[in-house]
Amino acid sequence: MASLRRRRHIIAGLLVAVGLLATAILWNVVEVVFFAITVAYVLYPLRQRLVARGVPHRIASATLTMAAFFAVVVLLIPIGLTLFERRSAIIDLLNNLPDDLPVEFFGFVVEVDIADLTNSANDVLRTLAISLAADAIFITLQFAMFVLILYGLLLRPQAVGRAAYEITPPAYHDVLHALHERVAGTLFALYVIQAATAAITFPIAVVVFYALGYPDIFVLAVISSILQFFPIVGPGVLAIGLAGYDVLLGMPGRAIGIVILGPLLIGLLPDVIIRPRMASRSAKLPASLYFVGFVGGVLTVGVIGIIAGPLVVAVLVELVSLLSNHSRESA
Repeated sequence: MASLRRRRHIIAGLLVAVGLLATAILWNVVEVVFFAITVAYVLYPLRQRLVARGVPHRIASATLTMAAFFAVVVLLIPIGLTLFERRSAIIDLLNNLPDDLPVEFFGFVVEVDIADLTNSANDVLRTLAISLAADAIFITLQFAMFVLILYGLLLRPQAVGRAAYEITPPAYHDVLHALHERVAGTLFALYVIQAATAAITFPIAVVVFYALGYPDIFVLAVISSILQFFPIVGPGVLAIGLAGYDVLLGMPGRAIGIVILGPLLIGLLPDVIIRPRMASRSAKLPASLYFVGFVGGVLTVGVIGIIAGPLVVAVLVELVSLLSNHSRESA
C-alpha cells in the first residue's frame, strides 16, 4: 500500500512538472488550448445527449466541433466583410481630407491639423494590413489547433477525469467531484452570459445608432454585439472610432452623442446590469466576486481572463465552501 501511494505521488509530481513545462513551451498558444478545454466542458452534455440517442461517438464529437468552429467564424465574418467593403471609402476619405479642417463647436470654430493625423492613420492601416497578412498562417494554425484539441477532448472526455481520480486518494474524490460540478456549471453560465449579453446588445445598439442618424445601423449593431465578447473595451472602442470619424466629417454634435450614449447604453447597460444578474443566478457566484474575477482576469492575462478570472474565483469559492462544511461536520 505504501509503494502504491508513493507511486501515485510520483506520477502526480511528474504530471504537474510536465504540465508546467508544456505551459511554458506552448505559452503562445495557451489561449487556444484554454478556450478549447472550456468549450469542451460546455459541449460535453450535448455530446452525451447525442450519444444517448444512438449517434456514434466520433460523429457526435465531430458534429459539435464543427458547430463550434463555424460559430467562431460567423462571429468574425461581419467585421471582416464590413472593413473590406468600406476600405475604399476609408482610404478615399483620408486622401481627400484637407491639411486643416475647421470644426465648429456650438458657434466656436477650431482649426484642426489633419495632415499629421492622416499620415498617422495611413501608417496604422498599412501596419495593420501587413501584420494581418504576416499572421494569417499563425491564425490559421490556431484555428486548426482549436478544432483538433476540441475534437480530441470530446472524443475521449473521461481521459483527464480518470487520470485525476487515479492520482488522487479515494478520500478526496468527493472534492474532485464538487470542483468538477462547479467548473462545469460556471463555464456554462459564463458562455451563456457572453452570448446573452451580445444578443441583448443588438437591439439597444440599433436604437442608439438610429437615434443618432448613422447609416448601416444593423451592421454597426452586429459589430457592437460581437465586441461584447471583449467586455470593458469592446463597444467603447467602436464609439470612439465613430466619434473620430464624425469629427472628421464636421459633425461634432453626433460625435459627442456617440461618445456619451455608446459606452453608457451599448457598453455599460448590458455589461453592468445583465451580466452580474445572470452570473449570480446561473453560476451561483455573487456579482461582486464575479466582477473581481472578471476585471482582474482581463487586466492580468488579457482576453483569456474573460473566462479564466471568474472561473478561478468560482473554484476558490467552492473550496472555501468545502472547507467550511468540513469544519462544521468536524465540530
